[in-house]
Amino acid sequence: MDIKGSVALVTGANRGLGKEFVSQLLERSAKKVYATARDVSTITTPGVVPLTLDLLDQATVDEVARQAGDVTLLVNNAGIATGQNLVRGDLTQIRREMETHFFGTLGVTRAFADVLGRNGGGAVINVLSALSWFSYNGATSYSAAKAAEWSLTAGTRVELADQGTQVLGLHLGAADTDMMAGYEGPLLQAADVVRAALDGLADGAAEVVVDDWSRTTKAGLAEDPAEFYAKVAANQP
Repeated sequence: MDIKGSVALVTGANRGLGKEFVSQLLERSAKKVYATARDVSTITTPGVVPLTLDLLDQATVDEVARQAGDVTLLVNNAGIATGQNLVRGDLTQIRREMETHFFGTLGVTRAFADVLGRNGGGAVINVLSALSWFSYNGATSYSAAKAAEWSLTAGTRVELADQGTQVLGLHLGAADTDMMAGYEGPLLQAADVVRAALDGLADGAAEVVVDDWSRTTKAGLAEDPAEFYAKVAANQP
């Protein structure tokens, strides 16, 4: 994927990783960047085309796809974290997380699949998480939603291969964004995360695993779950 001259659309572009994606795409000479959010008044990056998009409102998704028919790069970044556990958490919030991360990402991808195909194939970046591969007590709902989005990423990669669309999954641990406010562990810089993603895209990668924690959790999939989670509990991943 050649970012120079591309036409990109970023969901959740008003803050955090989304805002950084917008800035770096412009720095890398994207021809146009559509920046989307539920409230376009919160989009402050100059030089972008702001559009209203709510992942839970398919009508807004379809309207954005109609307006942005020249897109060649889709960045599915928008997401939420409700801090719910699956067994005893608020089921309404659990459904909201799954609707956002799985069905929301799927809805945007479906809306833009033919757009990308008509424009030569292009690419999709899905912002995932180390928690796609690991469940954390206190946020098991988020882990389930991100695991589903990881599987969605693999599925859409297979389905869109014939039209030449590159689908990249981006995995990271905790980044210094509003979503992680109050987190006391080490934080990645948003600029470093986005730089790694766009470098991987330019190299033709299917997956970018940004940090050691994400690599450790991915490797843990090949281990006995009881042994892996015992290591994590002992802070010895």
